[in-house]
Amino acid sequence: MAHYERRLPHWDVVGQPLFVTFRLHGSLPRNRVFPPASLTPGQAFVAIDRMLDAAATGPKFLHLPEIAKLMASALKAGDRDLHRYELHAFVVMANHVHMLVTPSVPSTKWLGPLKGFTAREANVFLGTPGKHFWQEESYDHLVRDTGEFERVRAYIECNPVKAGLADTAESFPWSSAREAG
Repeated sequence: MAHYERRLPHWDVVGQPLFVTFRLHGSLPRNRVFPPASLTPGQAFVAIDRMLDAAATGPKFLHLPEIAKLMASALKAGDRDLHRYELHAFVVMANHVHMLVTPSVPSTKWLGPLKGFTAREANVFLGTPGKHFWQEESYDHLVRDTGEFERVRAYIECNPVKAGLADTAESFPWSSAREAG
């Protein structure tokens, strides 16, 4: 298992569950206050995720049904058609995506291509070819046991409810909860 750091720590694993979040370029306010260093990495993630859920600033392209559908289809194709990972859970929010996967190839062979393909297709739809779509770096967390796996799955699928976008997880159209419900 490879571990490397840029601004965030990253796990490049094959065969182990991984929680991944990536967001639209410019989706967080430029003058945001970063979570205090006294928070655990998990608490800091939740603080940033709350900012993303509020979607108060920046682009919200994933809220457009055509782009949300493109994203959900690409996520499922990475599992079903390309066999790059097993997709356990996902949600497409207005400005970010959460997914729980077990990769079958290194991240350079699934996450980069996923973001590259969806960025190109979304930019064609938006009439903005070549424009930055995704933030370069993503957040990933190695899921260590069955209990954590179920907590992460619930976190992902309940994200639209927590953000006030749906009454139930199953009623949100761009989520694995809808397909399972």
